[in-house]
Amino acid sequence: MKVILLKELKGKGGEGDVIDVARGFANNYLLTQGYAVLATKGNLKQLEQRKHNIAKREETRIANAEALKAKLDDLKVTVDAQVGEEGQLFGSVTSVMVADAIQAAVDAEIDKRRVELGKPIKVAGVHPVTVSLYRDIKATVQVVVGREDVEAEDAIDALEEAIDIAESPADEMVEIDAQVSEDGTVEAEVTEVEE
Repeated sequence: MKVILLKELKGKGGEGDVIDVARGFANNYLLTQGYAVLATKGNLKQLEQRKHNIAKREETRIANAEALKAKLDDLKVTVDAQVGEEGQLFGSVTSVMVADAIQAAVDAEIDKRRVELGKPIKVAGVHPVTVSLYRDIKATVQVVVGREDVEAEDAIDALEEAIDIAESPADEMVEIDAQVSEDGTVEAEVTEVEE
């Protein structure tokens, strides 16, 4: 059954496209939800008259999607979650949580259905997540799960303990000055302290 799409339908086409779909899909979903109209002679004639307006709207949508892509590419957002032993989360991070974090960071509306997680995130750390903006325009956002400052403090504590155990005899004292850089690496300086 041939129908004319009135708005974008992921995987099928955009506004003004004439597509062939199963009769049940057209009758039960596309026509009732306002995604399409039947491709009759009258509707096809109206479509030809509206092509210019549809092209203008399409250009605007693509320009807006490209601008949003520029904001989102390489954006780093944090999703706070309770982290248990060995970095496992209590629960999981879903596309709704990622969409909310992105919206808070860039002040733009992101539909949760456009966040392509594949499966929920269940481990703390940095995860690349793809966001489908419009048709083939996609952006990749870095999602930090858990709190970075807690991870950095834990890394410094572990480093201090390891250096104390490995390098200092019982009668020597050492002082450790450790810092975590933006990329997550820990830099430490060990100095002996005289009593």
